[in-house]
Amino acid sequence: MQINLNSEWQTLLSDEIQKPYFQDLMNFVDDEYKNHTCYPPKDLIFSAFNYCDFKDVKVVIIGQDPYHGKGEANGLCFSVNDGIRIPPSLRNIFREMTDDLGKLFFPTSGNLEFWAKQGVLLLNASLTVREDIPNSHKHLKWNVFTDAVIQKISDQKEHVVFLLWGSFAHKKGLKIDRNKHLVLESGHPSPMSANQGKWFGNKHFSKTNEYLKANNLPAIEWV
Repeated sequence: MQINLNSEWQTLLSDEIQKPYFQDLMNFVDDEYKNHTCYPPKDLIFSAFNYCDFKDVKVVIIGQDPYHGKGEANGLCFSVNDGIRIPPSLRNIFREMTDDLGKLFFPTSGNLEFWAKQGVLLLNASLTVREDIPNSHKHLKWNVFTDAVIQKISDQKEHVVFLLWGSFAHKKGLKIDRNKHLVLESGHPSPMSANQGKWFGNKHFSKTNEYLKANNLPAIEWV
């Protein structure tokens, strides 16, 4: 299977990509796409990286796996294609964002490419999923690959903000060096978690920008 990954990330992750587990992973994913309907489209599997070069990464948001409905997933965590109804978790993200920043925002699309282009790596732990079966590729070794990505960012960059939403993301971020990065944790923005008081009021968007500005980095235009 051809790896549609830009040259900067290809170079950074060259050792990882050449490991036997990754070759096996690509072969398995190739078979899945041949024999089943899977998302996102093959050419968008690595979109999170292609929209956000390593040198530009300022914020990392960690999701679990892509949306599994037709036409939804675009390779960026929590993001959906233009024209797709905004999912409940993303609606809660937008609600917290507008409350936190004190701005009016009436989203017409759930496409988060505009975040990614500013240096927000929207990284799912698993980069693929079978249609209508959430976590169906959880058993693959995508986690090994995305753990390696997180480790590279932690080791080789400074002053990155990691936004870890929900227990799954908290575990995914255990090895981040918190002495040189900001790690913000809260409950997941899904309706169940948010309605239990674990999401709203976390102020992660303003805290992110305060940290970036304090380290002489451009703030994210969230809205």
